[in-house]
Amino acid sequence: MTNKNNYCVIMGGGIGSRFWPFSREQKPKQFLDFFGTGRSLLQMTFDRFARFIPTENIFIVTNADYVQQVQDQLPEMPASCILAEPCRRNTAPCIAYAMYHIRAINPNANIVVAPSDHLILKEEDFIAAVSKALEYAEKMPNLLTLGIKPSRPETGYGYIQTANKINDDLMQVKTFTEKPGPEMAEIFFKSGEFLWNSGMFVWNVKTITKAFEEHLSEVTSILNNPVFGTKNERAYVEENFPLCPNISIDYGVMEKASNVLTMPVDFGWADLGTWGSLYDLGEQDKHGNVTLKSKAMFYESKGNLVSVDDPEKLVVLQGMEDFIVAECDNVLLVCKKDEEQRIKHFVADAGLNHGKQYE
Repeated sequence: MTNKNNYCVIMGGGIGSRFWPFSREQKPKQFLDFFGTGRSLLQMTFDRFARFIPTENIFIVTNADYVQQVQDQLPEMPASCILAEPCRRNTAPCIAYAMYHIRAINPNANIVVAPSDHLILKEEDFIAAVSKALEYAEKMPNLLTLGIKPSRPETGYGYIQTANKINDDLMQVKTFTEKPGPEMAEIFFKSGEFLWNSGMFVWNVKTITKAFEEHLSEVTSILNNPVFGTKNERAYVEENFPLCPNISIDYGVMEKASNVLTMPVDFGWADLGTWGSLYDLGEQDKHGNVTLKSKAMFYESKGNLVSVDDPEKLVVLQGMEDFIVAECDNVLLVCKKDEEQRIKHFVADAGLNHGKQYE
């Protein structure tokens, strides 16, 4: 039986510039179908949660510029469940906005917070884990984070260092650690003490509200207002949300709080943050080349990723190793895979030198 106190917040307001030229400011990655399934990353995320959380209890927080795209992709969502941010202020203000909105509807709400651009391969295991976490959140005044059991020494994810075991499902959190270098990632992986930080959180609305008040008063002093749940909420948010600091939930709350627990999980999770993450998930030929929704021929080439937005266009690569070749609209990107962190700079330079139409 569905618990009417269970809610979901999907964070869907980012630009995803590391997936340029496919992900653009006008249509960022959460609205794209990277795998040719017919569903975008946002739609897949919504579908996943709609299996066990009432549709009217699922909220998407997105940038005001993207509200129409959310409505177009998810016509089954009530318009009142799309929360529009007037500007980007990172994950802490985003979560606070949703927290106060939901509290006005249901002061006993249990909330799972998730990004809109993650891939989950084992959905039944995912549903079981999140459902269990929501049950804990209802009973315990703790902030829960889902920690992914690592399968390799990954440098692209943040890590959670675990401490004492609370029960069969939960462990205390010792520290949150940023993305490590290769040597440190190897140490983390071999130690058995570290989990990947999934960026997914579960808590009761009372617990997270108290944590914000204790650790991030510069946000609560702006957003904690009885206007939420009234007809004046939208105007208040438009005027006051931009005053919030640009700060993540990890820095602002999770790293400071003493009541943080993690649930180690394994449900085939991947954070689709980079072209490299798509390469890892793609089907490789015998030379390690990956082609996404495209046609390609490879000669004396290995370890490349090819993705173009025209399925009839044929890409021919000769003598190339470990490159990203991506074409969308008016931009062709050819970039070394191990240099893909520079793509954000390429985007900025393209806009500066050639105009915003290339961003």
